[in-house]
Amino acid sequence: MRTTVGQPYNPATVEEDVRNLYATGRFVNLRISHEPLADGVKVIVIVQPKPLVKEVIIQGNQEVSTKRLRKEVKTKPGDPLNELQISTDAEKIKDYYLSKGYGRAQVTYRIDVNEEFGRAVVSFNIVEGPKEFVSEVGFEGVHAFPEKELRKLLKTRKKNLLSFINKSGLFKEDQFQEDLAKLKEYYQNHGYIDMTVRDVRFEHPEKGKLVIVISVSEGTQYHVGKLRIEGNRLYSEPEIRKYLKLKEGAVFSPQALEDDTKAIRDLYGLKGYIDADVKPERVPVAEHGTIDLVYHISEGSQIYVDKVIVQGNTKTKDKVIRRELAVGPGDVYNSVSVDASKKRLENLGYFERVDISPEETNIPNRRNVVVTVSEKRTGNVTFGVGFSSVESFLGFVELSQGNFDITNPPYFTGAGQKFRLRLQLGLLTKNVILSFTEPWFLNRRLAVGFDLFADEFDYSGFNIYNERRIGGDIRLAKALSPFWTIAPMYRYQVYELFHINFPFHDPFYLNLLNANKSLSESSVLLNLTYDTRDSLLIPRRGEKINILLQGAGGPLLGQTNIYRAELDWQKYVLLPYDLIFSVNGATGVINHYGASAFVPLFDRYFLGGPRTVRGFDYNMVGPKDPLGFSIGGSTMAFSQFELTFPIISRVRGAVFTDWGFVDAGFGRYDHFLPDLNGSAGIGVRLYLPIGPLRLDYGWPIKADRFNRTSGRFAFDVGYAF
Repeated sequence: MRTTVGQPYNPATVEEDVRNLYATGRFVNLRISHEPLADGVKVIVIVQPKPLVKEVIIQGNQEVSTKRLRKEVKTKPGDPLNELQISTDAEKIKDYYLSKGYGRAQVTYRIDVNEEFGRAVVSFNIVEGPKEFVSEVGFEGVHAFPEKELRKLLKTRKKNLLSFINKSGLFKEDQFQEDLAKLKEYYQNHGYIDMTVRDVRFEHPEKGKLVIVISVSEGTQYHVGKLRIEGNRLYSEPEIRKYLKLKEGAVFSPQALEDDTKAIRDLYGLKGYIDADVKPERVPVAEHGTIDLVYHISEGSQIYVDKVIVQGNTKTKDKVIRRELAVGPGDVYNSVSVDASKKRLENLGYFERVDISPEETNIPNRRNVVVTVSEKRTGNVTFGVGFSSVESFLGFVELSQGNFDITNPPYFTGAGQKFRLRLQLGLLTKNVILSFTEPWFLNRRLAVGFDLFADEFDYSGFNIYNERRIGGDIRLAKALSPFWTIAPMYRYQVYELFHINFPFHDPFYLNLLNANKSLSESSVLLNLTYDTRDSLLIPRRGEKINILLQGAGGPLLGQTNIYRAELDWQKYVLLPYDLIFSVNGATGVINHYGASAFVPLFDRYFLGGPRTVRGFDYNMVGPKDPLGFSIGGSTMAFSQFELTFPIISRVRGAVFTDWGFVDAGFGRYDHFLPDLNGSAGIGVRLYLPIGPLRLDYGWPIKADRFNRTSGRFAFDVGYAF
């Protein structure tokens, strides 16, 4: 309790005390009241405690030991009685039986309470049933679709080599009922409205094996017959029809009908007619196998925004929420913009839940916009150790705050700024970065930020040199449209090569290394990005195009005079069965000018490794010195073609082929075939809380004489924005 003697009495604090006491799980009922005194108030807390668990009994189990089942039960003697936890324990016992092949196991529980002594006995009763695994799922009466296609819809599948990962072969009654519902929905969305599951048979060809036969009646495939729209005055019928998926003659789909109904509501919502009512009427014409559609529209009145009310935020400032809203006081209540505002707030990552709803006012045709949020923790301290195919063994610690406020010590939260401090130490690399971003500079949608960094890479394993980089940058980012962003940056950094141990006396290589011993670089960069991807984590649709221009030296001073241009393109296509095909292509050129006789090593292009051409060692695709060590080039291009497929939740498999080249000359694309390196391979994608993990194994298909032709692993964690 936060309410204590000597402190001011605060009803809000009392409400919090009630929540905290209930959260202990020890009370059935409680009430806090107060009585006035001469010098204050007397606070009275009345509680009704829960009975304590005296004993936990497990009975009916024969094939699984009681000792093993107790590991699934969190309810222990001496705990306050918690029926929700007991119900969860029963489900955990059942899940354990299911994992062992007892698909028809039943688990119930009983609670016997002795009110006089405040004690309870909890009993779990088990009916195990036979142990069996699904060996086949078959169909009867299926003509419209291949059985293989229907099996892919079902989570209930036969046991296979991957059963220890994807749990196939287990029969779960609730999951099977979901499968039947999904099967019926699939038929209906392909026009078979009358489809029914006539019967399900469970056969046991031999002990331990279960064959499931699903018998269906498909019925007739319906198409859309006549389509009419009634009650529309604001929009003409041709204007509305443009937004509809279901046209005359199209295969009828309940889901498409629902989508079309929403599309009409959204069309009216664009102009503030948020009370518009759209009721679709279906008129089956069985003899023709068609369904006539009539959309009955009641338009209502145009609604305007009166006030914007923000509630539920205790850390995040109101302005951080309000600036993400696409509607404001006096605007037309655009329901599509309201939905977009909700999505923006959810994408901030500050809230567990976001709800935006209209609220009636005393003014006709005016509503308040009520934004209700439930906040979550936005700061993280992350540390760990790992292994990377580039950096070998490494350890890291990172402090980040996604809702940072530099003016709010000691908590530093609430202004929507981004802060990140990361220190990483590996066998080959050392990195430290401090990053800060203000996404709304001067209350405008203009992101301003800076980075300070220091990196060191150890090439001593090649007996060549070590590389160190120290610097910082100041950056801007401005959204030009929902998909286009422009981001200029100024960066200053100092490169240094040390522990040089080059075994040749060729003047070119000696000059190249000596010229790079210590160089400063002052440069301006410009990124222009077009991004329509539907997700940053697992993109299924859309594309991303990034154009990078860089100029260093000259009027910017510094010891490096170079200019660079790059183009990066990513495309994602969603195929049937959640297959995702992606293409990633990039090319770039860099050249020196003025007092610089070389493009420095640290600015040259290198390919090879998990992000470019897999199947080759990191940075080993491109021009080499006489020992076969990469010295980089001035022109590069690479492409990646990848198809990923689902295995289980958060796990996808991949097949890929990568191709790329690096040429020593500026703009030399005319003889890339001799320099081309290519590979093919397979991989796994794990989408973990720390970020995506990519594990690939690639085999070189075409390689130069300096690269091994045997395959190799590429291991990568995280993803690029």
